Amino acid sequence: QLQLVESGGGLVQPGGSLRLSCAASGSTLDNYHIGWFRQAPGKEREGVSCIRHNSYRTYVQSVKGRFTISRDNAKNTVYLEMNSLKPEDTGIYYCVADTYYYCSTNSRYWGQGTQVTVSS
Repeated sequence: QLQLVESGGGLVQPGGSLRLSCAASGSTLDNYHIGWFRQAPGKEREGVSCIRHNSYRTYVQSVKGRFTISRDNAKNTVYLEMNSLKPEDTGIYYCVADTYYYCSTNSRYWGQGTQVTVSS
């Protein structure tokens, strides 16, 4: 049973940076597609950035050039580096994983989320 635990969220001013981590346990991430979703209050979850097991990466248009997703299979961890943060980036960020679904709300495994707040 794969377990995902996010960390690294917090309060940051506009233009600041945060680095989110997703630590996996119970299974290796080598064969999983991994991604980050976020959810703002009153809105549906949105796929922010995802990475396939072959390292193919995708980003939602609004974060291109600002966010970077990466994976370290040796550490069984996925990261999301967020730069030039904007207030609209505020939300709960979830780590997701699935062996079949890519960047989908149908992903089988979800973490509990970490809060990111971008505000002055």
